[in-house]
Amino acid sequence: MTNPDIFDRRLRAQRRDRMVARFAEHDFLYRAMLDELLDRLGDVQRELKEVLVIGCPDDSARVALEAMGKTVVSADPGFAAARAQAGGLGRVQVDEDALPFADDSFDLVIACGTLDSVNDLPGALILMRRILRPDGLMLAAFTGAGTLPRLRAALMAGEGDRPGQHIHPQVDVRSAGDLLSRAGFTMPVADGDVLTVRYGDVLRLMHDLRGMGAGNVLTSRPPVLRREALMGAARHFAAAADADGRTAEQMAIVFLSGWKPDPSQARPARRGSATMSLAEALKPKP
Repeated sequence: MTNPDIFDRRLRAQRRDRMVARFAEHDFLYRAMLDELLDRLGDVQRELKEVLVIGCPDDSARVALEAMGKTVVSADPGFAAARAQAGGLGRVQVDEDALPFADDSFDLVIACGTLDSVNDLPGALILMRRILRPDGLMLAAFTGAGTLPRLRAALMAGEGDRPGQHIHPQVDVRSAGDLLSRAGFTMPVADGDVLTVRYGDVLRLMHDLRGMGAGNVLTSRPPVLRREALMGAARHFAAAADADGRTAEQMAIVFLSGWKPDPSQARPARRGSATMSLAEALKPKP
């Protein structure tokens, strides 16, 4: 028996497609994620020639990776977003928890900005490991726990005693790291960063979220905000503003990396195999 979807797959794809035409006006969060992932990739010594990029609202990831000498397949939850890519080996519409690629197909998988709205995140990570070749690398970034605290508080204040769920459930860094290990990755790393963006009003923040395809796609979406609730949320958001009239909102980004197991990888020493005791090692040198 399969669990019901948390996120509406069709609506998610539609929101991804609608953002494409004007994405450059709202790309700051994607840009921050992608730039950090590419920086981390730059520290990797392996060649990792064939790459799958999941999350391609523009062609910046493909262009940057091809400049490194890599070949790229672009994929996105939105059909139009995937088809908007001008080059690369392929352009594919995908759900991350139902990837249509054979095992051992890629040296590197990069998932940028989409895993926060996947119905089966553990399953998606397992599939990413499976489609990697042995000793292949997975890099991912997505918004996690701690994202949009000001907006969440403003909406709850505006709706009063019976607030709706307007913001998605969020995964924290520790849980994400546990999922990496459970998915079978070696050398798993999960860490986070916070991007602070300052807004003059809550409507501009909502406009940015729609422009980056980050609106509510829960299957159990609440009714549209009434005018009174929206005005109350706007007042609450403005009350948190700094002296210059702008309110600081936070985007908490989770970064993941992990390798597909391979016999060539270094392994931790077997327990009890040390040739010197800890007490002996800590003794001051003469």
